[in-house]
Amino acid sequence: MSVPLYQAKAEFFRMLGHPLRIRVLELLQDGPKPVRDLLAEMEVEPSSLSQQLAVLRRSGIVTSTREGSTVVYELAGGDVADLMKAARRILTEMLAGRNELLAELREAEVTAR
Repeated sequence: MSVPLYQAKAEFFRMLGHPLRIRVLELLQDGPKPVRDLLAEMEVEPSSLSQQLAVLRRSGIVTSTREGSTVVYELAGGDVADLMKAARRILTEMLAGRNELLAELREAEVTAR
């Protein structure tokens, strides 16, 4: 029995639903990075990063290669970077709308005095 597309999409977004995973994807938008660089940028315990990288790798969103004793991660495709950019645009628009509402509320408060 196949999974409906909407359910597969929900599982995909659930998989993305962890702050460390999102941060990893943001950092990898600029290109492949060794684990040590990810650790330096994220200030997180190595075990926590390893756990989240494993989730991303199993899902196929990132790939890893070994270069000697160093493991390097990269996005599996450009679509993931596009998704992260789209999320940033959407959030920017949402927050801009809130700022406009906040300004209106403040203006109404001043007028009411």
